[in-house]
Amino acid sequence: MFSSDSFPLLGGESPALQSVLRSASLVAATDATALITGESGTGKELLAGGVHQVSRRYAGPWVPVNCAALPSELVEAELFGYWKGAFTGADRDTPGFVHQAQNGTLFLDEIAELTLSGQGKLLRFLEAGECQRLGSGRAEKLDVRIIAATHQDLSALAAQGRFRSDLFYRLNVIPLGLPALRERTGDIQLLLEHFREALAVRHGVTAPVFAPSVLKRFSRYSWPGNVRELKNLVERCVVLMAGQTIEAHDIPDGWLADASATEDQLGMELPAEGVRLESVEVSLIQQALARTGGNRSRTAELLGVTRDTLVYRLRKYGFR
Repeated sequence: MFSSDSFPLLGGESPALQSVLRSASLVAATDATALITGESGTGKELLAGGVHQVSRRYAGPWVPVNCAALPSELVEAELFGYWKGAFTGADRDTPGFVHQAQNGTLFLDEIAELTLSGQGKLLRFLEAGECQRLGSGRAEKLDVRIIAATHQDLSALAAQGRFRSDLFYRLNVIPLGLPALRERTGDIQLLLEHFREALAVRHGVTAPVFAPSVLKRFSRYSWPGNVRELKNLVERCVVLMAGQTIEAHDIPDGWLADASATEDQLGMELPAEGVRLESVEVSLIQQALARTGGNRSRTAELLGVTRDTLVYRLRKYGFR
């Protein structure tokens, strides 16, 4: 079996993944609020979409929202709507994302990036099922299921005062933690074959064949970008090496960091010919940024430096 029948887009047979999928199937049968956690690229939106598709709300709207993309000054207006004249530029009555999700599911990705004021209104909505548009004097009752997701540790953020603890507990009714790809390396071959065939059909080319040496190298790699990174790499191979038999040495170094360099960063030995320290630092920063989805605070934590120090190095090395 490549994947659970209920979640065909999340493939794999590893116990860690199958456990999450079983829990998600149970969650889907209810209207319980769920919090999906996992590193960037593990498939959090796919899991949330799967829950919606097999729930009683499947015929209702599916409204995904990336909280990190919401302008801080417009969070409440975007989420909960506004009436004409509520603020400068509000030239018409506009429903919010919660209104658009009526009788369906509102998926709030990157929930940790939601402003504190937006968190307060979201908490009220979760507890009372009602919201109030900007410029309105009355609350509206809505029937919307909330599924949230994050790659950050909300418990730690709550302890630091950067995320409302009451909202965290309200969201974390049913926690669903997706494992990183490096924790389910037994699924790599299944994913590799799935992406190889599906992407060859999409691009109308003959699928390449991956030699055993490729699988060996992939199994040793840490996959900081998780399943998304694997899919992107396979798509590159499908497009640029269609119909070929691909060996590990055929994959350019720029596409995948050398597996041996990721096995034990802390125990690495200095080569006899030496290294360029600047290159090592740049490589570690790149890996940390990829693993955290570009979140600078979390990246700084992984590297053991302050955020200000990280920002200085990002500017020094020309990161954007």
